[in-house]
Amino acid sequence: MPKPVAVVTGVSSGIGNATAAALVAAGYRVFGTARSAAGAVPAGVERVLLDVRDAASIEAAVREVLARAGRIDLLVNNAGGAVNGAVEETSLDQAHDLFEVNFFGAARMTQAVLPAMRAQRSGRIVFISSVLGFLPGPFMGFYAASKHALEGLAESLDHETRTLGVRAALVEPSWMRTSIESSSVSAARPVEDYAAARDRAREGVRANVSAGDDPSLVAEAVLQAATAAKPRLRYPVGKRAGLLARLRRFMPAGVFDGALRKSFQLDSAGGPRAPVA
Repeated sequence: MPKPVAVVTGVSSGIGNATAAALVAAGYRVFGTARSAAGAVPAGVERVLLDVRDAASIEAAVREVLARAGRIDLLVNNAGGAVNGAVEETSLDQAHDLFEVNFFGAARMTQAVLPAMRAQRSGRIVFISSVLGFLPGPFMGFYAASKHALEGLAESLDHETRTLGVRAALVEPSWMRTSIESSSVSAARPVEDYAAARDRAREGVRANVSAGDDPSLVAEAVLQAATAAKPRLRYPVGKRAGLLARLRRFMPAGVFDGALRKSFQLDSAGGPRAPVA
């Protein structure tokens, strides 16, 4: 039998790189997307040049994959970015650019592969979300908003396409050892009133990323979502991710609010602690 065919966006590093490598090891024919020919891709992955912000680029890349492989069985919407700073500090241009990658990029990719998946009456679409897809993200507000939007899209999509043989799932990592903190953009309009709390929150992010889990854990969850006979909608991954999901759902709102503010040191001038996510 021919290998199942996967498309993974953003394979040059981090979660995308680990996911593409894991899918190759699991027997998939993997097409990994990158914006340039210079970035590294895992062994066995077929590079496809693609910018998720560009509809024409996506259409050309999907046509290329279908011409070479004849089908697409799995799409992993992984490409993403982040902006650090308070909501007031972040320009709407920055917010727009972030949504172009994190949300609209995934939406464009999804719309591009769905005709082929519908025609073959099978397929899986996995969205790499975050625990900030169901939690607030102080000083990462627009990042959290983009992931919340992605979760609403994925859940709605799963209901729309289920009878057509296509399922959608969300993988929700907590802190992973990736380059997200160092590669994220700083808010364009710093406001002094936010400086102390913002700096404490950012130090907490750095500490948690450094102590985070290996991205291979996310790759394992993607593989579960891709191959399960009855996939779950959500796959929390990493330290405390599942616990946080349960606490968010069942803990009284006021108690959860206080715990989150304490973990982000939002009401304190003390040193940084590990944020709740």
